[in-house]
Amino acid sequence: MTDRRSLLLAAAAAPLALHAQPAPERLPPVGLGSWITFNVGNDPAAREACAAVMRAFFEGGGRLIDSSPMYGSAQATIGHGLAALGAQARVWSADKVWISGGSRGPVQIEASRALWGVPRFDLLQVHNLLSWEEHLPTLFAMKAAGRLRHVGITTSEGRRHREIESVMAAHPIDFVQVTYNPLDREVEQRILPLARERGIGVIVNRPFREGALLRALARHPLPPWMAELGCDGWAQAVLKFIVSHPAVRCAIPATTRVDHVRQNLGAMRGPMPDAALRERFARHVAGL
Repeated sequence: MTDRRSLLLAAAAAPLALHAQPAPERLPPVGLGSWITFNVGNDPAAREACAAVMRAFFEGGGRLIDSSPMYGSAQATIGHGLAALGAQARVWSADKVWISGGSRGPVQIEASRALWGVPRFDLLQVHNLLSWEEHLPTLFAMKAAGRLRHVGITTSEGRRHREIESVMAAHPIDFVQVTYNPLDREVEQRILPLARERGIGVIVNRPFREGALLRALARHPLPPWMAELGCDGWAQAVLKFIVSHPAVRCAIPATTRVDHVRQNLGAMRGPMPDAALRERFARHVAGL
């Protein structure tokens, strides 16, 4: 009876084991988003300002830049900056497919790659799960052919978490992108633990709620016990809270300012909060 039960348990676990992924490569834990901030059209001055942000990002040790066809001219702005800086080999390129119908995905992906000016993407994600059933096979085929390094899915603002969990459990994706910060913590319940279990890297969007969280916190002093971790302000404290979670690989705050990108990258230095201090920080922020 014991042997039979062991065999049944092993058989039940086999599908999960077959889909489990090795942990994705290590990345600097603070990346750069481009939603809104890099959508500057053809304005030469604005493009150069974004290139200056990218220069400071790379000089500070950053690598991952994230974009999407949804973000207006952001992809072209990134491509301009990479070309101006000669940084195509330095960037860890994360983009998305965002179009209805799987047959239209490859054309959009190639257009995105051309705008970036990179030989291939490091990561392509199905943006907000749009037509994911059709796009994922395309992305897996690109990965198998060596034309893509990693495959992922995204959501934001707490949307469609149940469907995200289902995809994570059933498909061998490498990354998942979700919203997470001291106030938006729903992903701690199932998505982050499942990511650790499956070896799926987590990229965090909207770490500052598009700046609204930092503007609210700016009215209050930073707790001294976070300053002891080397934080020089709320932005670094919030980022340390996020990237110190064991499931998180990278947070992607967006900015148009060089001083802000340098401050964000400062969150990679110095000690990180442990689980108890992370919980204390989240309770403190929620109470303000």
